[in-house]
Amino acid sequence: MLKHRVIPCVLLRNWQFVKSINFANFRTIGHYISTTRIYNSRNVDELIVLDIDATLHNQEINIEAIRDIADECFMPLTVGGGISSIDDIYKMLNAGADKITINSTALYNLDFIEHASSIFGSQCIVCSIDVKKINGVYGVFRENKFLDINPLDLAKKYQDNGAGEILLTSVDNDGLSCGYDIELMEIFKDKLEIPIILNGGMGKPIHAVEAIEKGADAIAASNIFHFSRYTPDDIKKELIKHDIQARIAITNHKNNI
Repeated sequence: MLKHRVIPCVLLRNWQFVKSINFANFRTIGHYISTTRIYNSRNVDELIVLDIDATLHNQEINIEAIRDIADECFMPLTVGGGISSIDDIYKMLNAGADKITINSTALYNLDFIEHASSIFGSQCIVCSIDVKKINGVYGVFRENKFLDINPLDLAKKYQDNGAGEILLTSVDNDGLSCGYDIELMEIFKDKLEIPIILNGGMGKPIHAVEAIEKGADAIAASNIFHFSRYTPDDIKKELIKHDIQARIAITNHKNNI
């Protein structure tokens, strides 16, 4: 049976890992190397790192930082932020990333997804969709603009063009620890053949249960791992308590940080 993944999703900014609230008001988590070591010790299934400096300033991803993170990372590593060419993907994979997440380039150039997946395989390509709700209508949110694009229709296009996963983020719930946008997840439930990673809003373990019961294949979060008493294993134990499969590892506590 499929085991559902618990994934930290963090932002790389000014050589630090940070977390946003509603895609603004950044709060420092810590240095990326020490934080990655903590993730290693705490039984997370994957790590997603989004370089927002690259996204905001239209610059190359911080390859040095990604290489350092990959050297420390014992779990699969997904990297994104400013990916706009096949060469960018080669650089990230050569730096140690296992998967690449693409946002703006995918939104404006579907052919790029097809091209990338044909070279690197669909399993390597994650398409990221940021979603906001205005006047009761969900739309895609990009570069501080609300776009009249149906998120589910966009996800289907990504899937048809070769994406292997969707990273679905609620801008409205981001950083608030109020729970995932379950209404959004219900719209996507059973509509795609590829996995959905739901991101934005988890504040306690039961929120992960609610998301997966509504169709998420994996859950991503940040605040709960750094600004609450809960650990990744607490989340996984809650999933298992509700008969949801999750990977529980035997941890060597001598190596914990």
